[in-house]
Amino acid sequence: MCLLLAPLSHHPFAQLFESLSSQLRKMAKNTSFLGFLVFGFLCFICLPAEAAIKKYQFDVQVSNVSRLCHAKQMVTVNGRFPGPTIYAREGDRVQINVTNYAHYNMSIHWHGLKQYRNGWADGPAYITQCPIQTGKSYVYDFNVTGQRGTLWWHAHIFWLRATVYGAIVIMPQQGTPFPFPQPDKEEVVVLGEWWNADVEVVEKQGNALGIPPNMSDAHTINGKPGPLFPCSEKHTFAMEVEKGKTYLLRIINAALNDELFFALANHTFTVVEIDAVYTKPFSTEAILIAPGQTTNVLVRANQVPGRYFMAARPFMDAPISVDNKTATAIFQYKGIPETVLPKLPTLPAQNDTDFALSYNSKLKSLNTPKYPANVPPNVDRHLLFTIGLGINPCPTCLNGTRLTASLNNISFIMPQTALLQSHYFNIKGVYTLDFPDKPPTPFNFTGAPLTANLRTNVGTRISKVAFNSTVEIVIQDTNLLSVESHPFHLHGYNFFVVGTGVGNFDPKKDPAKYNLIDPIERNTVGVPTGGWTAIRFRADNPGVWFFHCHLELHTGWGLKTAFLVEDGPGSDHNILPPPKDLPTC
Repeated sequence: MCLLLAPLSHHPFAQLFESLSSQLRKMAKNTSFLGFLVFGFLCFICLPAEAAIKKYQFDVQVSNVSRLCHAKQMVTVNGRFPGPTIYAREGDRVQINVTNYAHYNMSIHWHGLKQYRNGWADGPAYITQCPIQTGKSYVYDFNVTGQRGTLWWHAHIFWLRATVYGAIVIMPQQGTPFPFPQPDKEEVVVLGEWWNADVEVVEKQGNALGIPPNMSDAHTINGKPGPLFPCSEKHTFAMEVEKGKTYLLRIINAALNDELFFALANHTFTVVEIDAVYTKPFSTEAILIAPGQTTNVLVRANQVPGRYFMAARPFMDAPISVDNKTATAIFQYKGIPETVLPKLPTLPAQNDTDFALSYNSKLKSLNTPKYPANVPPNVDRHLLFTIGLGINPCPTCLNGTRLTASLNNISFIMPQTALLQSHYFNIKGVYTLDFPDKPPTPFNFTGAPLTANLRTNVGTRISKVAFNSTVEIVIQDTNLLSVESHPFHLHGYNFFVVGTGVGNFDPKKDPAKYNLIDPIERNTVGVPTGGWTAIRFRADNPGVWFFHCHLELHTGWGLKTAFLVEDGPGSDHNILPPPKDLPTC
């Protein structure tokens, strides 16, 4: 086993190893003894690629951070905002010891990692684990199997992911090239939000009043809002580039509540990967990226040397207020003085539905022999989940009511004991297995806004799924209070987006239009405003897996549920035993 803290392509001896091994191979043709030496040498240098353990220490702590002329204390990992990037290679084992020095309970989710049979390392508080209490530690120990690309990690309790997040970069196996032109360099670009106030206080105030909390004060790129905001001279991210070179941008939307457009002035992106799955490449002037999603793009520095803004701004095509401020960073050609004013890109309009639908329609899986799209052609279990906003009584709230959100008219109530532990140890009374496969009362889902009878049922109700069965979920937006775009994330799995449309899903006509050849595969998908999205997956990962809207506002209001996937035949298809240091509630 080897302990490496960076991918092997970044290892200081990688190029030396490759050069020496090449020379030794030539010498070995003439000398059997040298052949023996070559074998031994190659075994030595191959060990890190084949059996590496990557170890990280995450200290969750309160740090002083200043942005927009406001200084505040906030929760960070290792004092960094954003937190450290996890580097690994496909096939590695990763061990991250999280020690909680903050005054909040903590759990961290490794967003997009499938965690086969190992929900104990998935991270959502009260779903797969009890949170890490103040002064305690927990080691997230998992294998990176069959995945490569850009993912990310974030706190998965309260609104703490506003400041506790970072990137995960998984390199392909040693010797395996990208299925697109090799970039000269790469850069992680994490989009986020900034509140001048304490985010947890903001959330609690909103919950106490039963209304949406105050929206953010700025968007950020790698934790920095850029020069369009006050006091941001030191808080602007810049990357230096050389004319003629190609750069891979690993873009992550870590914002709590906003889908974002992202563009680079005078330059074109080539999309090559989303959610750590390679795509058929296509060119675009801008990308649309929802909270929870990742997108890798190639960009060639082929313009007149200068300084160019990268910019991020929200997409919202419903009558709902958002923080419409633009975050910027600088794409700076080498040798250009900082006195040159950067050029701003032309971003799509805030409500540009046509761009959103067109962009998402271009996303296709590679579907090659090496990277196939294994879409389930047949479905064992058909589910229809309707998204709704609602109003429930709350005597202590403003106006005596509280805004809620629901799937199939059920607002999910978080348990006090983790669902996975309850399932594994057969603890009764924590959840019920009666989440409905379809909404209780059919109606014209996307017709005129419905503002009466908006009360929702509440409960910790989840859905049991047979091992290795194929599942299709049609996620349908509704006009209960208002239509809106919702990004949905499924833990423990990727899924194929086989269809999407505007209006009500038609079970008789719409399936005929499904793409079962090369649909995009991902872990977080946007349901269009006033529309629907159909996803398919094979339930081959036993455990309890969270399914929720990745707008933190809606998740907190109850727009979530979970799937209990049964064990399969044989011990190698059963949930692994829990680790000894698993936190207790």
